[in-house]
Amino acid sequence: MAQCPGLLLVLLWVFLPHCMADIPNEDDSSPTIDSAIQLPEVADGECVFPFWYKNKIFYDCIKFGMRHDWCSLNKTFQGYWKYCTAADFAPCVFPFWYRRVIYWECTDDGDDLGKKWCSLTKNYNKDQVWKYC
Repeated sequence: MAQCPGLLLVLLWVFLPHCMADIPNEDDSSPTIDSAIQLPEVADGECVFPFWYKNKIFYDCIKFGMRHDWCSLNKTFQGYWKYCTAADFAPCVFPFWYRRVIYWECTDDGDDLGKKWCSLTKNYNKDQVWKYC
């Protein structure tokens, strides 16, 4: 029996892409340039913080896969999202606990550059989520 390796390659080239199209991709519902057409931005929605995305929790707008910061409109990302405006970014949480002090306003304590920052949760020691003020 004669072997035809060329024919096998042609068959794989023709059928493999069609078979792989049915394999679910975990990014199918994430807001990326490709999926923005299928899952358009909800411009009048309200950001929900914190939100879960790709098994991580986020306390502020993120760039993950996009050119601009975006946020989820659900506590667990379900395909509903929007681009962040200046009003959408997560606010500082006061008071917050850092080291052994409770802060009621932005502080430069612990910042090597002396820039003021704040926590995005009540307990910075535990969560370590912050932003510059």
